[in-house]
Amino acid sequence: MGNIFSGGLIDLSGWGYVLVALGLTHISIASVTIYLHRCQAHRALDLHPSVSHFFRFWLWLTTGMVTRQWVAIHRKHHAHVESEQDPHSPQVQGINKILWLGAWVYHQESRNRTTIKKYGRGAPADWIEHRLYTPYSALGISLLLVIELILFGLPGATIWLIQMAWIPFWAAGVINGIGHYAGYRNYEVPDASKNIVPWGLIIGGEELHNNHHAYASSAKFSIKPWEFDLGWCYIRILSVLGLARVKKLPPALVIKDDKHVFDLETVRAVVNNRVQIMANFIKEVMQHVWAEEMQKVRSGSREHLPLLKRARRLMYRESTLLTETARGQLYRALDLNPTLQKVYAMKQRLQEIWSKSAPTQEHMLKALEDWCKAAENSGIDALREFSMKLKRYELSPSAV
Repeated sequence: MGNIFSGGLIDLSGWGYVLVALGLTHISIASVTIYLHRCQAHRALDLHPSVSHFFRFWLWLTTGMVTRQWVAIHRKHHAHVESEQDPHSPQVQGINKILWLGAWVYHQESRNRTTIKKYGRGAPADWIEHRLYTPYSALGISLLLVIELILFGLPGATIWLIQMAWIPFWAAGVINGIGHYAGYRNYEVPDASKNIVPWGLIIGGEELHNNHHAYASSAKFSIKPWEFDLGWCYIRILSVLGLARVKKLPPALVIKDDKHVFDLETVRAVVNNRVQIMANFIKEVMQHVWAEEMQKVRSGSREHLPLLKRARRLMYRESTLLTETARGQLYRALDLNPTLQKVYAMKQRLQEIWSKSAPTQEHMLKALEDWCKAAENSGIDALREFSMKLKRYELSPSAV
């Protein structure tokens, strides 16, 4: 027995143990993103029972997490993002607390019975969940330690410690912390979510956090051509093997050149893909008009040029995320330039169309028609061209 625990049944080189640790932790990452997040929390795909239970067993063995608790806490996060009720917002609780103590924050919320009952509906509730996985959530990680000591000897204890720290740091810390604190944004959603990096490799695609908050029910997190979602690659492989069925992807817009008036199909396209519509508005209208106005300022009095330059990103930003100081700077800059002020007002008016609950689709259709009339009568070419393009939008048949 002493020989087993000094060297273990499997004797590897130093790099061999490193590769084993990385491989085992990566399976846990895949289990979190595919099973817990995309399948259970958001119902973006269905998994074959054998695959689903493998992931559930693996998470019990390597993390001790209970599916219902994880699902409930994550759904509550989406329901109350960046508010006092958000279980893990770095904007509210501070980046250091969520990054380094994210697992502790998660554990505290997992003891909130109201959260689990309200947001945990639909999670597994079978015999093995009630008799083993939930009541004995710590048994799995204890069993894992014994298994890895037998297999690898003392290096197995190191591998086990890495596994115990991996998900708490990368998922509870980095995704919940950095994912709402630093990175880039494809979409100005009403929360602080950001894409940490465009290549979702280490955390299985969870790095693309802003994309996820824009299209929360999508099984695919990558949007731009240069972005890569490893979790989506695994899902595609499972789909080809008949072990997964994708239920939801981001809605795709198509432009019909022969269409020049609004109809209910246009309303559906705009509402279902409003984050992309707003991204298009920022790129095709706001950036274009801002560049034109800056050129005029540079050729004339340059007194207010610094203030207008600082206002650029503030114009694009989701207004609910602006601080009072930033909002004051923005309004002072807009007061100096009527054209930028008009464009910003049109942005706010467009957002209000889908932010406020309209009684019927017909009311929303009328609101969009009125917005387009105002855009076309604004005297701003970029607004008029965007209006004409907006009328031609429809959802791709594959997205309906």
